[in-house]
Amino acid sequence: MDIFMKEPAEAVSAGSAAAPSQADQKQEDEYLTIALTKGRLASQTMELLGRAGFYCEELGDKRSRKLVFVNEEQKLRFFLSKGPDVPTYVEYGAADIGVTGSDIIMEENRSVYEVLDLDFGKCRMCVAGPETARELLRHHEMIRVASKYPNIAKDYFYNRKHQTIDIIKLNGSVELGPMVELADVIVDIVETGSTLHENGLDVLEEVCPISARMIVNQVSMTMKAGRIRDFISRVRDAVNA
Repeated sequence: MDIFMKEPAEAVSAGSAAAPSQADQKQEDEYLTIALTKGRLASQTMELLGRAGFYCEELGDKRSRKLVFVNEEQKLRFFLSKGPDVPTYVEYGAADIGVTGSDIIMEENRSVYEVLDLDFGKCRMCVAGPETARELLRHHEMIRVASKYPNIAKDYFYNRKHQTIDIIKLNGSVELGPMVELADVIVDIVETGSTLHENGLDVLEEVCPISARMIVNQVSMTMKAGRIRDFISRVRDAVNA
């Protein structure tokens, strides 16, 4: 979807100094609410937003126990959330905009617009396991797959590899799956691969690259179109600078 839709011809007049409409003024008076993923991703996001000219000093106070942070001057409201909850907040309109990893966006599969790759938080979603599992993948045999991302794993094996699998949902230390013979392989995020190697596992196949993405509520994209388009444009310029 092209979010930067051209304005209707009748909206563009020769006299560009016309006073803003009531709708435009209402947009300017409304807050944009932004859901951030807690931790390093939030810090990287705020650094990027700072380069784009958006700030929130309250977010820099490490002693604060507040959950919602506001920049009254720029009419911006921020809150911190666990990554998997960000698409939920955005889908239901609790946040106009959210930032989280593309792995979470794919896994949650919420009704939101994904509008911008922020070019940080980069890693890979991979199939990993012992070297002996490589033949099982090559010959498309029935295998057991452990993952925190069952939807991504199912899509990869069913729709791209056309391989039948038994999915086992785990919430942590998925590397244990093959080590204790719970699963043949795992599907998980890989940054350096050092954890895999320390546990006798290797990357066997790459599912997709992962990075931080910006998502937008579908209703907000219409109701606050001017502000959101401006926000995305300035952030995109900061990403590309």
